Amino acid sequence: MNQVEKFIEFVQEQYKTTDFIPLHEPRFLGNEKKYVLETIESTFVSSVGAYVDKFEEMMAEISQTKRAVAVVNGTAALQVALRLAGVKESDEVITQALTFVATANAIAYNNAKPVFLDVDVDTMGLSPKAVESFLEEYGELREEGCYNNRTGRKISACLPMHTFGFPVHLNELLEVCDKWNIPVVEDAAESIGSNYHGKPTGSFGQFGIYSFNGNKIVTAGGGGAIVTNDKQSGDFAKHLTTTAKKNHKYEYIHDEVGHNYRMPNLNAALICAQLEQLNSFIENKRKLAERYESFFEEKGIQFRTENPDTKANYWLMCVELNDRKERDLFLNQTNKKGVMTRPIWQLMHKLPMYAHCFRDTQKNAEYLEGRIVNIPSSVIINE
Repeated sequence: MNQVEKFIEFVQEQYKTTDFIPLHEPRFLGNEKKYVLETIESTFVSSVGAYVDKFEEMMAEISQTKRAVAVVNGTAALQVALRLAGVKESDEVITQALTFVATANAIAYNNAKPVFLDVDVDTMGLSPKAVESFLEEYGELREEGCYNNRTGRKISACLPMHTFGFPVHLNELLEVCDKWNIPVVEDAAESIGSNYHGKPTGSFGQFGIYSFNGNKIVTAGGGGAIVTNDKQSGDFAKHLTTTAKKNHKYEYIHDEVGHNYRMPNLNAALICAQLEQLNSFIENKRKLAERYESFFEEKGIQFRTENPDTKANYWLMCVELNDRKERDLFLNQTNKKGVMTRPIWQLMHKLPMYAHCFRDTQKNAEYLEGRIVNIPSSVIINE
């Protein structure tokens, strides 16, 4: 039996099945049905309701921020957070090419330009050193902010993404961005429940965002949230994402171009029940990560684990293989046997719509793209 066959057998043993094993499926083990039925019975199933309010309160508490705003998905949250951070048409936003496409798309939705900089190998997220190097070469501080002296465009934000729930080196990144007067918006779509130096990811930047897509640790079926410690900005985010409609008993008064990004009360009911189980889900996944680490250590394969002073939620667990050939063999054999595995994303600058964007050498991103594979990471319910 080769290494891949042993891995398949191990995964089947963990999930107690020889049927298809997905990468990450939702678990509904609490009050989901109860809360959704309450919502139906209340008739408040759309964008106004008690569970929308409750969800925003829960998210502010979980993220340790002063204001949370419910939205329809994580991409919408990113788009609005960038707009609120000051990103305007033709501005530049520093981010990573090793990310899910939503990160880059949110920049494009604001008619801004992504600047793709390298990641750190240990976090798989935006590298503070790469950002510092770029700014030392191209940055120019003016009274109205930081500008790219090569393009003449304003660099309006820095958008790191916490890959698979592993926090980036936030202290170093914030120090660089503070020096250059660039606001940070955290793409914490994958990292709810992850901590950096004891503080939740998503709470460090001017804004943070989360996703509650069906494949996340907790899900609303879709859904997202914007969080911030600036209550006034949070209130404005609520205004913008609810079509910029001013409060009035019966008149329709909209004071600017807003977005219809409201989370329905039905979805909010589902995510409230899911958030009640967040801590237990993460502890369950961390136990699975320990088993994976022991298994792969015996096989001489690197299983990705959290860095010191961080706590990862282990949303999607992953291994680092020796090269692309070994990666592709692993992917082929596991998926053929009904154990779903998936490579890390294709780098954004390799996609046709972002091929023209500035990028640095991407040395680390290229290295990881050819080696990282996600493995089944669902909460185990049959222990």
